[in-house]
Amino acid sequence: MDILWQYQFRIILLGDSTVGKSSLLKRFTDGIYSDVADPTVGVDFYARSLDIESGVKIKLQLWDTAGQERFRSITTSYYRNSVGGLLVFDLTNRKTFDHVREWHKEVSEHILPHHMVFILIGHKSDLNKDRKVSRDEAEHLAAELGIRYVETSAKCNSNVDRAFELLTRDIYELMKMGEIVTRDGWDGVKSGLTAKVLYPADEDEELVAATSEKGCHC
Repeated sequence: MDILWQYQFRIILLGDSTVGKSSLLKRFTDGIYSDVADPTVGVDFYARSLDIESGVKIKLQLWDTAGQERFRSITTSYYRNSVGGLLVFDLTNRKTFDHVREWHKEVSEHILPHHMVFILIGHKSDLNKDRKVSRDEAEHLAAELGIRYVETSAKCNSNVDRAFELLTRDIYELMKMGEIVTRDGWDGVKSGLTAKVLYPADEDEELVAATSEKGCHC
């Protein structure tokens, strides 16, 4: 039996509308970027696997949430079943940074008594001339929330993979320490999926056996 993945982590992207959550996900999962993006309506789904260490493959189930207030009742239902969250703000839009604490608080309250592993993402780092939030400010907020901070650009493909890999590794390390465990009725973390694969070696053995049987009648 071949292991397709050892664990599946369900991760949700959070933040105001237009911060670039969909662009980050499309760059990470499909390797593409488009300047034109339709706003997310409700929730969109993406997936990608990462080899987190030798012999350990993690499947990421990635959920892109709408940032508009009118969709909030839809997206909140996805919080509780997620183990990781990317808090995304636009480095060129001060309001999206100011709203990060609200997003963090809202999600944290919905998943009690459990907790989610977060990472703070300052997106659109390619637009440095239009920056409205300094790295020091963002790092201070991340330290206040007790989470990592990474600046990314889907357009330039800067630190996109690194952001998702850091979050995945943090979740995996907490699993190894026993601080995150699989639970019945919770989709945040699921154990591995296997698939039976017929190897060429098996085919060769079957061919040899068949030839031997024919040879007995000669």
